[in-house]
Amino acid sequence: MTNPPSARTVGQLKTAGYRPCSVKDELRRNVISRLRDGKPLFEGLVGYEDTVLPQVVHALLSRHDMLLLGLRGQAKTRILRLLPDLLDEWIPVLAGCELPEDPIHPRLAMGRRIIAEQGDDAPVEWLHRSRRYHEKLATPDVTIADLIGEIDLVRHAQGRYLSDETTMHFGLIPRTNRGIFAINELPDLAPKIQVGLFNVLEERDVQIRGYPIRLEIDVCMVFSANPEDYTNRGRIVTPLKDRIGSVIRTHYPHRLAEAIEITRENAWLERNADIHVEIPAFMLELMEEFVSLARTSPHINQASGVSVRCSIANAENLVSSAERRGIILGENRVVARMDDLAFISASCRGKIELMLAEGDEAEDKLIATLLGEAVKKVFNRHTDLEDYTELVQQFKGGLTLQVGDDVPTALLAENYGLVKGLKTATSKLAEKFGLKTLDAASLVSVGEFLLEALYVNNRLSKVVAPGKTFFRK
Repeated sequence: MTNPPSARTVGQLKTAGYRPCSVKDELRRNVISRLRDGKPLFEGLVGYEDTVLPQVVHALLSRHDMLLLGLRGQAKTRILRLLPDLLDEWIPVLAGCELPEDPIHPRLAMGRRIIAEQGDDAPVEWLHRSRRYHEKLATPDVTIADLIGEIDLVRHAQGRYLSDETTMHFGLIPRTNRGIFAINELPDLAPKIQVGLFNVLEERDVQIRGYPIRLEIDVCMVFSANPEDYTNRGRIVTPLKDRIGSVIRTHYPHRLAEAIEITRENAWLERNADIHVEIPAFMLELMEEFVSLARTSPHINQASGVSVRCSIANAENLVSSAERRGIILGENRVVARMDDLAFISASCRGKIELMLAEGDEAEDKLIATLLGEAVKKVFNRHTDLEDYTELVQQFKGGLTLQVGDDVPTALLAENYGLVKGLKTATSKLAEKFGLKTLDAASLVSVGEFLLEALYVNNRLSKVVAPGKTFFRK
């Protein structure tokens, strides 16, 4: 944050060449400047470069209020919270005003009165852009007083007229004058409260309890919402949507690489602990494929969606499982493997909504099925099942191979040597995944994935016990 400009009075501000500018013109000017300079407009957003972000830019250039419409976990709130970065870092406001007021062109009676009394000597303060963004989560109990304001009876009792704006106790929207005001989950706002926003969006003023109080506020209104047909939530009243300049649809990542990048950027994967955990790329690919399958499953309520938070929580639990294994077995370096997905249902619950409420067992069974399908897709993407026919033959005659999160890495690597061809097959697959072929921890991770793939493709059978898994023909 840089220091604010030095002007401290209206006169000094005029000498410095300051010119009044509305919030939307300010946003438009700064967007144009960044586009010309080739600077990024929104840092940290992945997968929206060619779809959502151009629409947001168009809305800002058009000086529109905007609504981001999409399922949960589609970065709607993140986009809204990045908008203040497109404002000027500092703007001057008239000191002594209850609301942020332009010193050169005051819109409110209080600001005009200060200028009339003090002229160019009126004091000026500087407001940082971080204080020009306010956000409200829409809930059924939100009132007009919360958003717009209410008559302050104490001020009225002091002798002020009800038609005087100084009798008001201002709500959040007037207090965001010269800034950006966001309402999250707009459909949850009661219809009569939504009606109260009509004047703010169209005439750019507010009215209180029918009294002729007009506040010519300067504010950019932005909203987020889930689709209107989502379960039994409320709806956005049609006249309100008509007054919103741009309605922008968001979406889940279209490409697997983008989904993995989002998870890497947002999940807590680097723990700074004594146990160093590594996540092979194929494990992240597997988890993203699992979520992708969940988003197309007929057994899951797609109107609710499967949030990106599901991928993030799964990745964090994967690291935690590997970390726990390293602590218990005394291994300072561990590589995440299939064993670490044994309790993936814990981080999926609440993020996957079944079409029929059939209990936790049905949910866990569906998660296991989707995970198995994800293993198939990732395995078939990188290798051919027929390449492992001879390896499968080694399990005939009752051979059983034990794996599990309570089995040390060194012992697992040693057990792989008991199955002819398993180490060779694992090394070749590890090479395809870009892993070190001489690293025991990486080979064990790839080996468990290979065995699981043979199981879900009905080439091997599997018996699961607490902390142990047995593969056999």
